[in-house]
Amino acid sequence: MEHGWYERLENYFPEHELKSPAQMEELFEEHPAYLREQTDEYLIIYANFEEFIFIDYLLVNPKTRGGGIGTRVINAFKQRGKTLLAEVEPATHANPDTEKRVHFYLKNGFRKAQNIDYTRETADGTSYTMDIYYWSPSSTSERDILEQMQVVCDQIHNFHAKQHYGRLPADPDDVLTWKP
Repeated sequence: MEHGWYERLENYFPEHELKSPAQMEELFEEHPAYLREQTDEYLIIYANFEEFIFIDYLLVNPKTRGGGIGTRVINAFKQRGKTLLAEVEPATHANPDTEKRVHFYLKNGFRKAQNIDYTRETADGTSYTMDIYYWSPSSTSERDILEQMQVVCDQIHNFHAKQHYGRLPADPDDVLTWKP
């Protein structure tokens, strides 16, 4: 089931949230933390760091969505005993999928980081905001979450980014802001 993973992402996620297929292939080949698991039921792409796991993309097959598969995947990741991080598009009534994604993470015990603003730009300069959701097996501060997101931006989003996009799409000093 190696084929078709990028097409599955393209059919579900907004274009501005997708990395280029070339950048992702390089991440899989060259970054030891960047991994992909895929079955007919789900696709998850994540970075498994020593202290935390960043869920870059999680997609459940539309034919089986709502059957608990996503929760089983998340629960398996929780068993690893690390903080889990996810970037989630803010919920809007105009896009029911956004509301479903937020509900999914909340239902699975994630919390929205209240003190972190995360705003990125598309290639044409249009700003968009993502929310940071996290789950932790122990008490963790949002300052810790901010530091982990800085690692994600540096090591995952910006991996060979100048070569692929001619810019850094997620310079942590520009895209992440602490709001007291």
